[in-house]
Amino acid sequence: VHLAESGGGLVQPGGSLRLSCAASGVTFSSLAMSWYRQSSGNDREQVASVSGGGGMTTDADAVKGRFTVSRDNVKSTIYLQMDNLKPEDTAVYFCSVVTFSGSRYWGQGTQVTVSS
Repeated sequence: VHLAESGGGLVQPGGSLRLSCAASGVTFSSLAMSWYRQSSGNDREQVASVSGGGGMTTDADAVKGRFTVSRDNVKSTIYLQMDNLKPEDTAVYFCSVVTFSGSRYWGQGTQVTVSS
């Protein structure tokens, strides 16, 4: 299983970024996928998740109304559209999947920095 995030960077408060996570080695369309983030000195927290078919999504309270998770099962990729970014959104963002065998896999992460 390989997960590769991209799309991070430096953005000003109020700006937007779109993260991508390309997956391989899994039955992608059958598995829920999640985004997590970890800021310096804090535990990793789940930000959003999307069901295998894309019809169900969940978002953490801190990002509701600002972040949107989606997926393209043809491209085996999930996305995180982040709007109205705040300095407290600064973190390393990871995508993750739990396979049918119960194993969890992580990508290498992509840094998002929100600063003026």
